[in-house]
Amino acid sequence: MPQEKNILTIIVSFLLGIGPGIFAIGYTIGTGSVTSMIVAGSTHGMQLLWVLALSCLFSWVLMEAYGRYYLITGETALFAFRKHLKLGSLIAILIIIGIGFGQWNSLIGILGISANAIVETLALFFPSIKGSEYWWVLGVALLVISMMYVLLWKGQYNVFEKILLFFVSLMGLSFLFSLFVVLPNPAEIAKGLLLSIPQVEGGRMLVAAFVGTTMAAATFISRPLFIQGKKWTKNHLKEQRRDALWAAVLIFFISAAIMSVAMGAFYHKGKVVTKVLDMVYALEPIAGRFAIALFFMGTLAAGLSSVFPILMIVPLMIADYQQGKLDTSSNQFKILTGIACLIGLTVPIFGANPIQAQILTQVFNVFVLPLVILGIIILINNKRLMGEHKAGYTLNAGILLSFVFACIISYNGILAIWEKV
Repeated sequence: MPQEKNILTIIVSFLLGIGPGIFAIGYTIGTGSVTSMIVAGSTHGMQLLWVLALSCLFSWVLMEAYGRYYLITGETALFAFRKHLKLGSLIAILIIIGIGFGQWNSLIGILGISANAIVETLALFFPSIKGSEYWWVLGVALLVISMMYVLLWKGQYNVFEKILLFFVSLMGLSFLFSLFVVLPNPAEIAKGLLLSIPQVEGGRMLVAAFVGTTMAAATFISRPLFIQGKKWTKNHLKEQRRDALWAAVLIFFISAAIMSVAMGAFYHKGKVVTKVLDMVYALEPIAGRFAIALFFMGTLAAGLSSVFPILMIVPLMIADYQQGKLDTSSNQFKILTGIACLIGLTVPIFGANPIQAQILTQVFNVFVLPLVILGIIILINNKRLMGEHKAGYTLNAGILLSFVFACIISYNGILAIWEKV
């Protein structure tokens, strides 16, 4: 027993040590990410694993760049854009609009999928629910969003971090265990690192959705704010670098696990994902009812770990632009998070297909990304601001490659939407 406690203590200490990276994981691996990974794994196997790997690599680079800039200058992202960049105010406002639109659209799908997952699971044990799913989904969505809003009224960074730590831990353990249940072929997983795009209808959109959910602009813009909430200073440069690396690594492995499970459960059987719990039904013959609880917990935890920070993003960005501070207790914060809650209820109220809504909204997240990257390229190379800590050749190469990658994916996203029109 003491040994088990020691192992548990080590795991919890490690996760707590990630710090602001917990928010990066929360923003990145939501039901949008889960949906994109499941659809990709079930329809194309591991063919898009290379996209995930590049997205996580560039996410690490950008988290490091934004984190380093804050620790050296003490300035948050949008505040610094407004203060130091030519046309900085316009760029910052465009970023607020772009990220706000993308994240609130993501929230619509996330809440819909989370509520559907709960109701569909309940229906397995209480068949009387069938026939009145709409009202159940709406009721569950109202309950979930109300609980999130009440928690946000606490307005304390430490509380937010602990809540996300719980959801992220539950999510990661659920999906990684599901991987061991299915046990996909390692050789097929390795093939996914070869560069290729599915030459089928919707292939471009899926690639754009992958990047939109993994290289989330909101993650990078908000990082200085959460580092501020953690009260890190120049003395925490090593901790910040380690935090960014572990966040990117965990995002890759959890996302790859979801894709691998989907490949093992669907791809070779020719099944198509159309409902939230299709994955669970595919796992049930292998692991029984336990699989239902397993994947349900992972999907729900992914949804709730994203709902929480997404509700905060718009008021956080506005406060960042106005004063460069992490504001989680003002009336402005409470009003804007309340508006976000109402917007999130769109899918449950209108009864739309949450999976279709989620993939399309993820595509929009990539369009503001080039601006976010361009801004940090200029700031982190400013000798007057950064001194000896300005970006070196390696970091600059990483940021420039991420900028090129983001531009290519944004163009790809435009073509994907054009094909849909």
